[in-house]
Amino acid sequence: MREQAGLYAGEIEHELLAAASGGDADAAHRLGRVHARRGDQEGARHWWERAAITGNIDSAYNLGVWHERHGTFDEALRWYEMAAGLGDAEAAANLATLLLERRGDVAAARCWFERAAQRGSRPAARRLALLCERDGETRTAREWHREAALRGDAASAFDLGCLAYESGEDTEALHWWEVAARGGHTDAACATGLLLQATGDPEGAEAFFRLAAAAEHPAAASHLGGIALARRDLTSARAWFERAADAGRVGDQRMAGFVCVELGDAAAASHWFGRAAASGDAEAAYNFGLLLIAEDGDLAAGQQWFRQAALGGHHRAARELGTLLSITGNAEEGERWLAEAPPPGLGRVCDTALVARAELAATITGRHGDAPLDAGKLVEILGTWDQITRDLPDHAGAVAWLGDLAVLPESAIDRLSSARATLLRPGSAPWPGPTEIEEALATARLLRRRLTPETCGG
Repeated sequence: MREQAGLYAGEIEHELLAAASGGDADAAHRLGRVHARRGDQEGARHWWERAAITGNIDSAYNLGVWHERHGTFDEALRWYEMAAGLGDAEAAANLATLLLERRGDVAAARCWFERAAQRGSRPAARRLALLCERDGETRTAREWHREAALRGDAASAFDLGCLAYESGEDTEALHWWEVAARGGHTDAACATGLLLQATGDPEGAEAFFRLAAAAEHPAAASHLGGIALARRDLTSARAWFERAADAGRVGDQRMAGFVCVELGDAAAASHWFGRAAASGDAEAAYNFGLLLIAEDGDLAAGQQWFRQAALGGHHRAARELGTLLSITGNAEEGERWLAEAPPPGLGRVCDTALVARAELAATITGRHGDAPLDAGKLVEILGTWDQITRDLPDHAGAVAWLGDLAVLPESAIDRLSSARATLLRPGSAPWPGPTEIEEALATARLLRRRLTPETCGG
């Protein structure tokens, strides 16, 4: 049977050769495929060129791929352009990609991406959307992301949700993030959970966090740890926080330490506080110092970690360090730390809806490899305002009231208020930049120092 099949194949190849030699473009294309399957790349190229010059689209496309693989990019461009000009969407997309990545010709690339997208190419629709985003053409970007998403591109569905969220369209954002999550996009599943958490649907949020965590999304595991902790399910909280901590999330290493303390596992708490403290987390360093003193009676190690935390801006660590130094005979330095302690931190856990808004802002601003806004700083800004103005009967006059009470310029309070408003109501203004965030953060810390020193913690 094998011998007969070989004879039959040989007869077919002989017939193809005769037809191709006589100018049959389809036969030449098929003969090129025979050579390609055999591993004869030069033979394949020869017959595809014979077919392509007589208008065979598939051969022109194959030649583009052949030359791209062999590094002869000018030839690849020539053959892709021939196939694209004859209506091949994939050739148009490949041509656009080469023009963009090899020649930096954005205008030409965009033109070919558009032609490919109009002919049904999903990758081209996405690339075109990203180019439009880069050029600030948000409306057009959303149209092309929508085309890609409707054709099954989960990444474009996620981006479409992000653009909707940035415009203040929570319902639209939720729709597209759910579409992307169902398509296996884990960042979208986590973002859906965050938005549901921000809008008061904790059960729905948990379901999407679980979906993301099942795909090893560390931030989702962190949020599930927080949910379990709120229920006082310490065993589950520990498991979730440790999953997130193992992914290198410093804040979750600290949280794992707290839960282990509550569970009475001092050794595990020491491990997690130590890891977070070694990464520069001031709150973890403070608690590591407390644990070393309480469990081991090690005042020297406690003093070391208090100092690191105090240098990192931790209020209570500075005061503990000042007291400890005074007790151990370094009264002068101790008095300095007591007198010049950093401003106090937030005195209570920030509302989960505020945390969700902060993390959404960080996720969205960093989605294309840009430096994201720091979620921790955003939480501090939102939490400070919430803490200080919570009992105000009339928030309309909060800026002037806070300025008078804290003896700060109204302009500084107003910048803090504006940053907060944008984070809570995206679309009302562009996202604040890093400089604006640092200014708002400095104002928030001054407010805490001047208005709530007796009620604030770390």
